[in-house]
Amino acid sequence: MELIHTVWEPAGAGPHPTIIAMHGWGANALDLIGLAPYVAEGRFMIICPQGPLEVPIGPTRGYGWFPIRMGTPPDREEIEAAVSSASKFVDSAVERYPVDRRKLAILGFSQGGVMAYRLAIANPARFAGLVALSTWFPPELKEIPTDREALQRLPTLVQHGRADDMIEISRARTSVENLRELRIPLTYREYDCGHEITAEGLQDLSDFLMNKVLSPILVARG
Repeated sequence: MELIHTVWEPAGAGPHPTIIAMHGWGANALDLIGLAPYVAEGRFMIICPQGPLEVPIGPTRGYGWFPIRMGTPPDREEIEAAVSSASKFVDSAVERYPVDRRKLAILGFSQGGVMAYRLAIANPARFAGLVALSTWFPPELKEIPTDREALQRLPTLVQHGRADDMIEISRARTSVENLRELRIPLTYREYDCGHEITAEGLQDLSDFLMNKVLSPILVARG
């Protein structure tokens, strides 16, 4: 597997319901792994890949998925290269680890949320759930080729803080409008917080995963 990553595996032989969790700009593969015991009662295996791009942060370094330049939008070719690398990682992860492929969710925080959106929109049939935390949905994703029927069955949770000073709440609300145009089954939650995951948000995330991914209610089609 090309990307450095961390793994939290619940007890038992598996296969396990699994979350691929993608960190934000300047973080690393350890950033989200600490949530694992608290998400859905620790019943999900969580796999956290690390972005391949080094990001200097004072005397230390973090990592990212694609370059961010002030005043200009991200370069599409650089995003596509990152998405290709992440997609190959997912391919390898489901082969290497005891993943229940019917209960595989993709989650991203901040820049990692853009990656999660891109992976899920391109191949919605692969995932049982999509979670976007403190991030934004690039509107051009509405135009990429996808399985529309599978997309309209993909449970999606969007969470955002009203006081987020890194990605303004207006961007989340616009993202929700774009997602609804695609007829994605969407749950949207706002919180009185900044660019972070709160205890309330973690509970809502757990409820979503338990109800929509772990034990979904299946409706028969006539």
